[in-house]
Amino acid sequence: MTIFWWTRKKSYLRFILRELTSLAVAFFTIEMIFLFWSLKEGPDVYHEFMEFLRSPVLVFLNLSAMAGLLFHSITWFNLSAKAIVVKIGKARIPGKLVASVNYIAWIIISAVIVWILY
Repeated sequence: MTIFWWTRKKSYLRFILRELTSLAVAFFTIEMIFLFWSLKEGPDVYHEFMEFLRSPVLVFLNLSAMAGLLFHSITWFNLSAKAIVVKIGKARIPGKLVASVNYIAWIIISAVIVWILY
C-alpha cells in the first residue's frame, strides 16, 4: 500500500483532511494560551502580542486555521448525525434533525459570544 492510499477515494480524502484539521485546533489553542498569558502580563505585553499577530504570516496562518476549523466543525456535525442515535420511545430521530440541532446550537452560542464581546 502506498503512502497516498487515502487519495484514491473522496471519502478517504475527506477523512484524512478532517484529521489534519486537528493541527488547526492545536494552533488556535496554543495561540489562545499565549493571548491569555499576554493579558495576564499587562497592557504592554498584550499590545506587543497583538502587533505580532498582525504580521502577514500570522494573518495567513490564522485564516488557514479558521478555514480548517470550519471544515472540522461542519464534518463533525455531519458525522454526529450518524454517531448519535436518538430515540423517543421506539421512534428514531432522523440524522438530519440531530445535525440541524447541532448547527442551530452552534449558531446561537456563536451569536451569544459575539454579543458579549461587542
